[in-house]
Amino acid sequence: MTSSVTAETSTQTKEEQFPPPQKQQQEKGKLNTINPASEEVISQYEIMVKEQINEKIRKAQKTFEQWKKDINKRIDCLHDLAAELRKNKENLARMATKEMGKSIKESKAEVEKCAWVVEYYADNGPIFMKEEMINTDARKTIVAFQPIGVIGSIMPWNFPYWQALRFASPSLILGNTVVLKPASATMQCGIEIENSFRKIGAPEGVFQTLVGDSSIAEALIDSDDIDAITFTGSVSVGGKVAQRATSQIKNVCLNLVVATLS
Repeated sequence: MTSSVTAETSTQTKEEQFPPPQKQQQEKGKLNTINPASEEVISQYEIMVKEQINEKIRKAQKTFEQWKKDINKRIDCLHDLAAELRKNKENLARMATKEMGKSIKESKAEVEKCAWVVEYYADNGPIFMKEEMINTDARKTIVAFQPIGVIGSIMPWNFPYWQALRFASPSLILGNTVVLKPASATMQCGIEIENSFRKIGAPEGVFQTLVGDSSIAEALIDSDDIDAITFTGSVSVGGKVAQRATSQIKNVCLNLVVATLS
């Protein structure tokens, strides 16, 4: 078995890459989300301990064994999720605006875009998954697309729904399951994605959200039941994620952001 690293880079200003500072002192083992407009505490969460994290990942691995077998069930699930996102667009948008500060118009557009990408992979996933015949020196060469298992995801704050669902949609339609560690600044947005899967009756363990700050990322990467890692964020942190994951022979996909000083 070999590991691979796929990386993309993009450029953002320093203000776009980093969230507003959280000025309030946080209790040990607790996580506060802060409204950037008022600097008031929105919610406080208990940071998950290692055993809680491993329990969720084990559940994802167990669910994977059945989830990967039925493409029709996966198609129906993603269509239902797209409908749920549109149905609950107002509430989801308000939460994004409250946690990360974008306008309500932009938040609604983000949710709608998420519904579109989920629907897109529900409609086109089976086409993308078809085996491909290619010419080689061998008598017959086929490229097959198969699920890898449980995908661990570490995502940023700036598009809390989109960053998660743009990768989760193709991963799920292929038959993988997902464990998300959202940015601590937009924790409830990450939780709302899991809630959306629960509302449509998706199998428990298909998509789960971890609650915690950056300190829980190592436990996610190190779990024996995590088969691949995807990360969006800074080059410096992405390098550390790749180093840790590939040292354990795990596939890594990086979407790296280069900050400018403008």
